[in-house]
Amino acid sequence: MTLSPSGPLKFGFQNVQPPANSDGVFQLADFETTQRLVQALERNGFHAMWAGDHLAFAQPILDPLIQLSQASAISQRLMLGTAVFLLPLRHPAPVAKQVATLDVMSSGRVIFGVGVGGEFPGEFALSGVPVKERGARLSEGIEVLRKLWSGTPVAHAGKFYPFPETQMLPAPFQTGGPPIWCGGRKEAALRRAGRLADGWLSYVVTPDQYRTALETIARAGEEAKRDLSKFGTGHLLFVRLAKDYESALQYASEKLSARYAMDFSKPAKRYCALGTAEQVAASIREFHQAGVRYLVLDFIAEHADQIEQIDHFGEAVVPLLSDLI
Repeated sequence: MTLSPSGPLKFGFQNVQPPANSDGVFQLADFETTQRLVQALERNGFHAMWAGDHLAFAQPILDPLIQLSQASAISQRLMLGTAVFLLPLRHPAPVAKQVATLDVMSSGRVIFGVGVGGEFPGEFALSGVPVKERGARLSEGIEVLRKLWSGTPVAHAGKFYPFPETQMLPAPFQTGGPPIWCGGRKEAALRRAGRLADGWLSYVVTPDQYRTALETIARAGEEAKRDLSKFGTGHLLFVRLAKDYESALQYASEKLSARYAMDFSKPAKRYCALGTAEQVAASIREFHQAGVRYLVLDFIAEHADQIEQIDHFGEAVVPLLSDLI
């Protein structure tokens, strides 16, 4: 069995808070800031807004579901995705209620991306969740979400989240609940995506690694006797547009090193789309050829030039990819 992604290439935007300005002040997203951002995404043809998730991170980060709820009140068109929600940090029942509510309020525009996390062990200690249990908790959590989203009386007898017969209402707007996309790069995560998920959202992989990962997902889906013909193939891609590759690389290395509290200079070379519009478009084509149909773009930018990067992408990069869109 192989995955054969089809359909047009769609662009989403990853709403990560820009780092502090030169005066050390973090620019968090008030309503007017989010409104300007959403308007920029809509005028440049973006398909979705996505938000990342951490309880404790190297920099300030907002709750993704509340961020997306704010965006849903501004846009009637953009899809709303989590990239990715660290489900093992929470009990899935209240999460099911929150996501169902967002899906109802947005008339079915939610894609629920989930992952295991683990890069920041402190947030697992904060939640009282052993890091080593995160994979098993995610798999069971997905099962619980789908049961509760059915809108019918359900019970669950799992290891972590058992509960007697219960009915959670209202059910999500989308029948059976929003599509669940799994993140992760290791084989266990890829096999989980093939067994349980409606899509895969990758992160820090090359096009060749992406192509190989889809083969692993397809095998796991075949073993589980699943139909993956409508399986979503997404990738979160760091982007920095600049006058040349070297200046973009220097900027991306500096900002991503600060964001993730590690030296990101080598990963920036390997995993980012950097430089001129032509260079960024060429990087995107490589991922499209590997099977990506949903690109979630994380523009590496200061607060002041984030929208400028989005507009530059729409004006200079999108026309170079018109045959794929």
